[in-house]
Amino acid sequence: MQIDHWQHQYPKLGISAQLKSTPEDFQVTEILGYEPIGEGEHIYLWVRKTGLNTAYLAEQIAKFTQLPLRAVTYAGRKDKHAQTEQWFSVHFPGKGEFDWATFNEPGAEILKSIRHNKKLRTGVLKGNRFNIMLRQLSKTSGIDARLQQIQRSGVPNYYGSQRFGSTQHDPRGGNLVLADKMLNGEAIRNRNKRSMAISALRSWLFNEVLHRRLQNDCFSQALAGDVMQLAGSQSFFCATHIDHSIKQRIAQRDIYLSAPLWGQGQLASQGAALQFENEFAQQHLSITNTLEELGLKQERRAINLFPNDLEWSITNDTLNLSFSLPAGTFATSVLRELLDVQENSLV
Repeated sequence: MQIDHWQHQYPKLGISAQLKSTPEDFQVTEILGYEPIGEGEHIYLWVRKTGLNTAYLAEQIAKFTQLPLRAVTYAGRKDKHAQTEQWFSVHFPGKGEFDWATFNEPGAEILKSIRHNKKLRTGVLKGNRFNIMLRQLSKTSGIDARLQQIQRSGVPNYYGSQRFGSTQHDPRGGNLVLADKMLNGEAIRNRNKRSMAISALRSWLFNEVLHRRLQNDCFSQALAGDVMQLAGSQSFFCATHIDHSIKQRIAQRDIYLSAPLWGQGQLASQGAALQFENEFAQQHLSITNTLEELGLKQERRAINLFPNDLEWSITNDTLNLSFSLPAGTFATSVLRELLDVQENSLV
């Protein structure tokens, strides 16, 4: 399974740039979508971390509080090689409190603590705001026009290299190596590694579907029977006929075309879209069968990604880029349609 062949939406500009010269060059701010109310069984922590992964920091918070790791939760994992701000929650009923000023983990700073009446659950966030500095641009001509294109037409909603554990030194991704072993019948006993391998396998298959739609000129054009995702929700419906109303709603970004996240159950698509997805699945039976045997359920994911509040400026050979994305999507999927990005050796 390779990850370097997926089709681009736009012709390459042939512009290279350096990403993550320092962690501060890749800043991520979580958008939770609601405010903690100031009371309840859970302590919400607003934390800035630099050069740390989210799961590791959760472990350090659990050690500091002397609570089991299950008492510490977060909405989403953030890039290790970045400066990020995100919420953690600590389940600690009662009126007691911790002296967070004494929490001493290099690369982490607790900026605020406030109580809330509900646990912070994985995936329950609105999105993330990115502020990215791209240095050593090989040239700047064409960048403004391409970013305007991206504003209008978006980018393919690929899962990013982080999902596959890819680094500069391991472009394929360690999580896909584990997935290969799993496909070959090898048991992965470490629960976290097994979960990452399953996620990588399912994500790879989704990216392959998206790649195939781009190749077959049905990425921007809906097929009869395509499953549409309602903007801003996880609700879907099948468009058995692609009439003017459906095309208008797609153009207005009221609905998005989707592709399957494979699992047990029937595909929700019909007609030409169902035929397309079934023919694709037949070419990857070992993967689809494995995902079904693992007990995953059929789900859908939008194939288009539109960055919100996209802003940029170019100074000499440096591009400063900021935008917001929905939860579960990847800034690197935006960057790959813009530049040939080389990540610093710190990755």
